[in-house]
Amino acid sequence: MKVLVVGGSGFLGGELVRQARAAGHDVVATYLTRPGGDDGVEWRALDVRRREDAGALVAAVGPDVVVNAAYRQSDWAITADGAAHVALAAAAYAVRLVHVSSDAVFSGAAVHYDETAVPDPVNPYGAAKAAAETAVRAIAPHGVVVRTSLIIGDGGSPQEAFVHDLAAGRRDGVLFTDDIRCPVHVADLAAALLELAVSTRTATHHVAGPDAVSRYDLGQLIARRDGLDGAALPAGARAASGPPGPLDVRLDSRATQAVLRTRLRGAREFLTA
Repeated sequence: MKVLVVGGSGFLGGELVRQARAAGHDVVATYLTRPGGDDGVEWRALDVRRREDAGALVAAVGPDVVVNAAYRQSDWAITADGAAHVALAAAAYAVRLVHVSSDAVFSGAAVHYDETAVPDPVNPYGAAKAAAETAVRAIAPHGVVVRTSLIIGDGGSPQEAFVHDLAAGRRDGVLFTDDIRCPVHVADLAAALLELAVSTRTATHHVAGPDAVSRYDLGQLIARRDGLDGAALPAGARAASGPPGPLDVRLDSRATQAVLRTRLRGAREFLTA
């Protein structure tokens, strides 16, 4: 199978590229500013903000499936318009689409959210992700929208880097005690995305871990695993001083987990030293 990973140079995209190659797929990956370092992967520059470029790339590559992991939190054109452009390209050439979305589409008012929950974002990034979902479902109704949560790895994620910088005093900031999510390991998420890509499933799926933890508790788990001083991690409340955003958002992934072979581990499991 030929897999096109849009946003392949990012943290999740890189893991998708690695796993797709390991599974024997023919992999083409895109980048915005610089390609990734994987040998055996065909790298293509793509700015998803340019609709015609997305269409030309899909036409040239001829993939069986497109996995769109491209986003930028502060850029509506990449996160929302770009998702629509990729969906239009996939639909034009009858290519299966897997679109990666986020728990940021929810306000946190309901706390628990399954796949039937209606987005109610409270900040620009969440609104861009919600707009992207609407576009993808309208343009490529036979594709899959996958909502996920904080993505953690074995040391390479932005969240882990932030914890290390805080512990070393290299960066100002706090870890919120009232900002609760269901973190997922990047390897589990990538495996689930590829599993859904080769399936016939459609509609919206939640792929997140079963453990609901605050960003502060997550930081403590990372510190314990990596031998950092957890006492050096400053705590604070998003509600009191943080930027606008949802607080307690817990993705219910049980329905999706029931149809996956990939087991979605919780943060307390995959962050055990």
